Amino acid sequence: MLLITGAKGQLGTELSKLLPDAIVSDVSDLDITDKTAVNTYVKEHNVDTIINCAAYTAVDKAEADTELANKINVIGPKNLAQSGAKIIHISTDYVFDGTSYRPYSETDTPHPVSVYGKTKLAGERAVLDNAKSAIIIRTAWLYSPYGNNFVKTMRRLGAEKSSLRVVCDQVGTPTYAGDLAQAIVDILPQFKEGHRGVYHFSNQGVCSWYDFAVEIMKQSGLSCQVMPIETRDYPTAATRPFYSVLNKSKIIAEFNVNIPHWKESLEKCLKQF
Repeated sequence: MLLITGAKGQLGTELSKLLPDAIVSDVSDLDITDKTAVNTYVKEHNVDTIINCAAYTAVDKAEADTELANKINVIGPKNLAQSGAKIIHISTDYVFDGTSYRPYSETDTPHPVSVYGKTKLAGERAVLDNAKSAIIIRTAWLYSPYGNNFVKTMRRLGAEKSSLRVVCDQVGTPTYAGDLAQAIVDILPQFKEGHRGVYHFSNQGVCSWYDFAVEIMKQSGLSCQVMPIETRDYPTAATRPFYSVLNKSKIIAEFNVNIPHWKESLEKCLKQF
């Protein structure tokens, strides 16, 4: 059986739609930080593959809430990896410091600059150290019609305000959760026992948060004016990478996944609102 953890989150919700026969769990069903509970759950449900979408993703809150971020992002994945099941574990572009000038590949050395990024990197290592069969997928700037995300926030503020200020010097690539979910579904039948590897997946193309916000307003038919500002004008608790574009050539070559451009995927997502 296939188990999706964190099933009520953005990616978990999209995966649940594509994999209706999977067992879905959220924290109310299974506390992944409880090793005994994980082992019992995996055994009772005859789970052979886990897609771990559960994560502590409040980037700024994590700076003060280090213990909980560590439990969910490190201890939880380690427990899942030690259960004996094959595991697909979702990670983040925030494992990099953002000082690169070219898209990050899987062979680049991670150097996280936030508690969130550090716990996610430790979680990756815990999975690779403890699972016989493991795929790590790093993604970035995730959004969907579900949960809290940048697209939903911009649409709400764009309808309420005549103008907005958005940072223009943080560059990456938005990822529609539906596209990542489809890629995972395509990878599943190719995930053999003993396979281990780290992969990058985001939509194609490159933009700043400012560019992304402008396109959201345009495609949503909102007249709100978006004005560019620098990161220093919008201080946050956590440091974010200035450049976190991911190189996707490995996941395309090995699993033959299709990756649309971010503008195309934004349009696809907005049709569901």
